[in-house]
Amino acid sequence: MNEPQAFQDIAENLSFLDDWEDRLNYLIELGQALPDMPEVDKTAENKVKGCVSNVWLVSSADRSSGAAVMSFRGQSDAIITKGLVAVLLALYSGRPASEIAETDAIAWFKEIGLSEHLGMQRSNGLVAMVNRIRSEAKALS
Repeated sequence: MNEPQAFQDIAENLSFLDDWEDRLNYLIELGQALPDMPEVDKTAENKVKGCVSNVWLVSSADRSSGAAVMSFRGQSDAIITKGLVAVLLALYSGRPASEIAETDAIAWFKEIGLSEHLGMQRSNGLVAMVNRIRSEAKALS
């Protein structure tokens, strides 16, 4: 599988950062770069269950080319979690639903060195976000 360029760029940038604090700061910067989500989208339906902090994900699908290609928008009220959302959006957005359903972001987070210092609550929240995205993709594929 070929990861989207945005995700490849994040992985490459992380490869230059040896110190966890530098990686954490980069993650925070990614989150700060996320576009704001309108309040109207911050609904109970869009809220990710299983996250300690507030996380909202909104998906859309474009079927103009036949297979559903999904895009995601997301937001969180916690700065580190917001960065995790940014990485997930880079990995999953703009891809066919069938590909998203098969992509294990948790494995990619381990490979690029982002999961090793996450606490239990953030790890559980990350799993909840990934499960939500993959579940929506499976429903369309």
